[in-house]
Amino acid sequence: MTSKTTTTTPTALPLLAGHWTLDPFHSAVGFTIRHLGISKVRGQFGRFEADLIVSDTLDSCAVTATVALDSIDTGNADRDAHVSGPDMLDVANRPAMTFRSTRIEGDGNDWTMEGDLTIGEVTRSVTFDVEFGGVEDSIVDGRRHAGFEAKGEIRRSDFGLGFAPAILSDSIKIQLDMQFIEPQ
Repeated sequence: MTSKTTTTTPTALPLLAGHWTLDPFHSAVGFTIRHLGISKVRGQFGRFEADLIVSDTLDSCAVTATVALDSIDTGNADRDAHVSGPDMLDVANRPAMTFRSTRIEGDGNDWTMEGDLTIGEVTRSVTFDVEFGGVEDSIVDGRRHAGFEAKGEIRRSDFGLGFAPAILSDSIKIQLDMQFIEPQ
């Protein structure tokens, strides 16, 4: 019996190498969490930044992002104020959530991105399923734009956010719709 070793060349993203900047007007950071275990509350964050560094191989590509937690919007100002307060997110002490990719893999339209997510003083590894939406020239700015949708799930308790376990689920589903602009 012989063993066969397969060597593969790392895949590159089908994008021009360089620093792709976020198009904030066509991007969104959203989430859902179950309330009382029977319905979902949806929300989004209004202020965030993200960068995409594309290289010749996936091993050298990177995504970084920062989300301002005080920009939470669930469609209810009273709820947002309560969630931002000291007994929940405590945005005075945890103003941002940050992400730094550690591994990107995939091909075609389906990708996986792993990375470190930090909320306050706690960092945990998370995985996002990423759909590459493609690349198109914008008639507005004349530059190429690339679109991505990423979905993942985190556990609040992993980040020390275990408040109100009888009311809110521990699981938070995250959805990112991101559009990046090609480097000039």
